[in-house]
Amino acid sequence: MTWAPVARRAGSPREKLRGALLVLPAAVLSLVVLGGGIGATALQAFGLLPVVGRPTPGVEAFTARPGELFAAVGVSLSVAAVSTVLAVVIGTLAAIVIVSRTRSSRAVAALGTLTVTIPHLIAAATVGLLLSDAGVLPRLLGIPPESWAPWVGGPLWGAAIVELAWKESAFIALIVTGTLATRIQTYDETAALLGAGRAQRFRHVLLPLTAPTILIGAAISFVYALGSYEVLWLLGRTSPEPLPVLAVRLFQGVSLDSRPEAAAVALVTSVLALAAVALTFAALRRTAAWR
Repeated sequence: MTWAPVARRAGSPREKLRGALLVLPAAVLSLVVLGGGIGATALQAFGLLPVVGRPTPGVEAFTARPGELFAAVGVSLSVAAVSTVLAVVIGTLAAIVIVSRTRSSRAVAALGTLTVTIPHLIAAATVGLLLSDAGVLPRLLGIPPESWAPWVGGPLWGAAIVELAWKESAFIALIVTGTLATRIQTYDETAALLGAGRAQRFRHVLLPLTAPTILIGAAISFVYALGSYEVLWLLGRTSPEPLPVLAVRLFQGVSLDSRPEAAAVALVTSVLALAAVALTFAALRRTAAWR
């Protein structure tokens, strides 16, 4: 037994044109800002826009530090993927609790609302003070520093993943709650009246209808985690460096020769982020609710 949403009416050409014209100013502004920034970065990375001297086209900026670049890509993708998966699972469960109208729903909603308003920099500092070997949590538990797991600056990037998953789960819970409150309740009640259990309603009603929202929230969280500098710099290891930390270090180097290398790292980060967005839209087009 499956439950499918009601098909949407296709808009007329006039309605589509009107909608396109309404979003055109924002789209043009975004294209100018993002396109100009990425374009200038690409020109500098390929040697066409040097800080000093004559342009020398080439890919030397990408091949100057191949070991560091590949390690940075691996670290950034791993941290972003793990934190995004945790954020999606926690945020979706929190959204279900919020719309369930139980005693704990108000408390979960209040915690989620409070978490969204906290800046990532403050959240990272809080997680660092909580999970470091001399932090609040090991002191409360009476665990000596030498016996405490290396959450901050450890090989598994635990503290950074915890902070990103915590903050982004609140964001995902917020947007999924909006979808559940506006679209799911009627379908869920109808399925319950027809005899569907909780597991069936979750599988055949909740997940198909919230899939676009979850995918979009996951993409936003992944892209943010991929490009986050302050969280990974405060809570991560010094080596290997993730992409944003490596780019900032090279850009702030004393030698101007490292500027094209910083641009190359930033361009790789942008390409990975755009690839994640493209995959998200490809997945969205395959969902029943999107069609």
